[in-house]
Amino acid sequence: MDGIHLLGEWYGCPADTPEFTQAAPLRALCVGAARRAGLTVVGECFHQFEPQGVTGTVLLAESHIAIHTWPEAGFVTVDVYVCNLTTDNTAKAERVFRDLEAALQPRRTKFHSIHRGGKDA
Repeated sequence: MDGIHLLGEWYGCPADTPEFTQAAPLRALCVGAARRAGLTVVGECFHQFEPQGVTGTVLLAESHIAIHTWPEAGFVTVDVYVCNLTTDNTAKAERVFRDLEAALQPRRTKFHSIHRGGKDA
């Protein structure tokens, strides 16, 4: 299957933002970003850790979003993977990634983009 997988490591995120520290705001951010990009949300699961931190996934008809926050370290990992079965969804994945990054405001980032599958698969 042809697709794009965007991977990010975000450092120095402000620890006082609700989207960084609480499951409900992070869920709203991720689901909203997917919908605004035109992707199809088919499920989601977010877990609040104590005393802090969130892990979450948004299941998409096109694939998934996964995000994990460590407020004590100002650190986030995120991956956005979309398949391109009937149309090229690369721009949609990039929009989701940019929206999440803008909301979580990292001071430093690492980014990888991986083309998955294709005609050789």
